[in-house]
Amino acid sequence: MANILIIDDEKPIRNTLKEILEYEKFMVEEAEDGAAGLEKIKAGKYDLIMCDIKMPKMDGLEVLEKAVDLGIDTPIVMISGHGTIETAVEALKKGAYDFISKPFDLNRLLVTVRNSIDRKELVQETKKLKRQVSKGKEGTQIVGESEGIKHVKEMIEKVAPSDARVLITGGNGTGKELVARSLHEKSDRSKAPFIEVNCAAIPAELIESELFGHEKGAFTSAIKQRKGCFEQAEGGTLFLDEIGDMSLSAQAKVLRALQESRITRVGGESEIKVNVRVLAATNKDLVKEIADNNFREDLYHRLGVILLHVPALNDRKEDIPILANYFLTQLCQDHGMAEKQFDKAALEELKKVNWTGNIRELRNIIERLIILCDTTITAADIKMYANPKG
Repeated sequence: MANILIIDDEKPIRNTLKEILEYEKFMVEEAEDGAAGLEKIKAGKYDLIMCDIKMPKMDGLEVLEKAVDLGIDTPIVMISGHGTIETAVEALKKGAYDFISKPFDLNRLLVTVRNSIDRKELVQETKKLKRQVSKGKEGTQIVGESEGIKHVKEMIEKVAPSDARVLITGGNGTGKELVARSLHEKSDRSKAPFIEVNCAAIPAELIESELFGHEKGAFTSAIKQRKGCFEQAEGGTLFLDEIGDMSLSAQAKVLRALQESRITRVGGESEIKVNVRVLAATNKDLVKEIADNNFREDLYHRLGVILLHVPALNDRKEDIPILANYFLTQLCQDHGMAEKQFDKAALEELKKVNWTGNIRELRNIIERLIILCDTTITAADIKMYANPKG
């Protein structure tokens, strides 16, 4: 139910508008002058504001100007008993949605109210879609200008157009998934699915069903046939994240799938031909895992046609100001907040932090800072809020 604020110093006018609008099932709040109205605008969220032009303390045009300066995107309809074309034009120039003269034409009033509320919903939906599109475009953007990250970008450009398998290594939160998505988006398979499997998050007894699918009745809970991730990624890319945590039995079946481009569903007998590009990532030292008999050497060589290491944030601290400002803009938009800024000392202070959680940790800290800090984020803020114990 839409919430409407009426700002008018004439009580009979407020009562008339309230009666009409509540009859139409709108919620209505009132303010008796411009100053009181502006306070309500600051404190509450409205779907429409109706504001008289001539009022004591603060006239309607001043209320309109201050609301616009505050970034209020609620439609404001100006009303006046002494309306002229010049007044209407001035109000519209200052950002009013519409102008209505007293006495009100009921049909004109209701049409304006409904149109303005529809417009607000459309604006909000448009903003939401823009954020989603922006996220989609930025989803594979690798940010940074350090030598290490330049090497990663160059490797992606060279390797992406091929079907070569890539083993991506690096610590938790360094952006291995981002690299995998970028490889997919820049490949000829970009219009086909990108399917991600987090091998560390799936129990060992379920990983084979997840990857290869299963036939109905293959095990107790297999009540119907299910396609696995290899089949779901047909024509596209299958990303095996944290492959170092995969069980040895599943490793053997993945090796066979890579060698023969064929899989067999759990509980099935027939072979299914698959056409997928496999990318894998791990934060483990697979050479050591091989020595400890936890990872198959033949699978390592099958996966690692191209080896691509993503550097830790502590090894690319010159990228921190770029990343911090990138996340600042992105997160302020996501939270619907006016954009904030770092002062120079704050960016220098960020470089001093030991980023054990890498890019993921930095992003989380930036989100914390925009929520808790004032318009300008200072070095003192970094010291207070970038401390994991803070």
